[in-house]
This record gives sequence, structure tokens and C-alpha cells, in this order.
Amino acid sequence: MEQKLDFLRQYFSDNVKLIPYSEINNINNEIMPSLWFKLFGEKNVEKRIDFVLSIWKEYVGEELRNTISYLSEHLEEVELMDIDGRYTILYTIKTASGKTLFYEGRNPKDLFNNEVLEDSWSKIPSSIRIFYQNVHNGFYYYTSRSMGLVPLENVTYFNDDEWGIIEELEEPIQINLKTTFGFFKSGMGGYVAIDYNNCNNDNATLWWTNEEPTYNINFWDVVDEWIVIGFEV
Repeated sequence: MEQKLDFLRQYFSDNVKLIPYSEINNINNEIMPSLWFKLFGEKNVEKRIDFVLSIWKEYVGEELRNTISYLSEHLEEVELMDIDGRYTILYTIKTASGKTLFYEGRNPKDLFNNEVLEDSWSKIPSSIRIFYQNVHNGFYYYTSRSMGLVPLENVTYFNDDEWGIIEELEEPIQINLKTTFGFFKSGMGGYVAIDYNNCNNDNATLWWTNEEPTYNINFWDVVDEWIVIGFEV
């Protein structure tokens, strides 16, 4: 336990704690989803894993089927983590190559903390809103905060950034920067982005800071594939 905490504290705050199941009822029941209290009131690790995956299956069982399948085989532990008073879930994954990875799944009851996105939230595809409101406010590799769906507060509003690649594009840009948000970050200059003016059937854009974008992709197909790739890198 202490070795894990020492590792976790290297990347964020010294105030990182893992909450034992015996202390779950000491937490204000308004702070976390009611299902989390049931999840982390369970002492048995296997039952906790089954329970958390049942949440994924209920809300994004089709959209993230490959991610869920990988987690079903390689997830070793889920723990409630407190980072400076913010409650979140730590996923411990043992990859096929034997590496141990830590992923963070943030609290769906977190404050929005993204005014521009909040104003446009109802225009974002319902499947994305369902994930953020019911499963996690972002799910990503703990040490880099990337290779996953980022928290709402870190979703990229494309109109706020300077995109030098635009001047180098071979064809005119096909998204409106003022209505586009990047929900997935690869950590290597790649984004899976939604232009809410053209997002029927979860239509999205694969955007790069240094390559030609790919338009008219399915948001979840790419996100699901890239999350699994992140597990195996």
C-alpha cells in the first residue's frame, strides 16, 4: 500500500489517500454517486471489479466494448482515492506484458468547471453525456492524464488554441473551431473531437497538431481502440 501511494504522490499531490472500505460511510453521501458507496463498501476485490464493470456495461457496453473486455481480463483492483479532498477511482491494471498501469476514473458528480462547454453541453451527443454523467468524469492514464477521455474541466475548446497545422492543411478545414471540443487526448498531439454542428450518430474528427485531420469518424470507435492501445503501449 505505501509503495503504491509513494508512486501516486510523485505525480500530483502529497495529499493522496486510498480509502478503506471500512471508512466509506464517513463520506458525505452528496459528494459521490450512490453506487460508489455500495461499490466501495464491498470488501471483496473480485466483487468490486464485477460491480464497477457492470456500471460500464450498463451505460457504455456497446460504445466501449473492447475497453470493457480488456478490463474484464486485466483489471486487478479498483480503489477509492482521495486527492486533496476530491474523490476518484483508481484502476490497477496488469497488462498482457506484465506491466502494472494506473488509470483514474473521476467522479461524475464533480463540478463542471468548464463554462464554454457547459453552455454547449446539451448539444453534445447523448452517448458522451451519458458516460460523463454516469460512469466517469474522464478516464485516463494516471501518470500523464492522457490516453483517455479527459475530465470536463480539461476538455479542449478548439477556438481557444492556436493551431499552426491549419495553415498547412491541404484542404480547407471542415470543422468550426467555435463549436468543436476535444474530449480525448492521446498525449502525443492527437484529439478525438466533436463539432456539435455535425455530430449526428457520434460523428467526430481525429485531429492532430502536426498531421492532416481525419473527418467523419465514429467517436466511440476511435476512443475505444485508442484506450486499448494505451493499455498495451
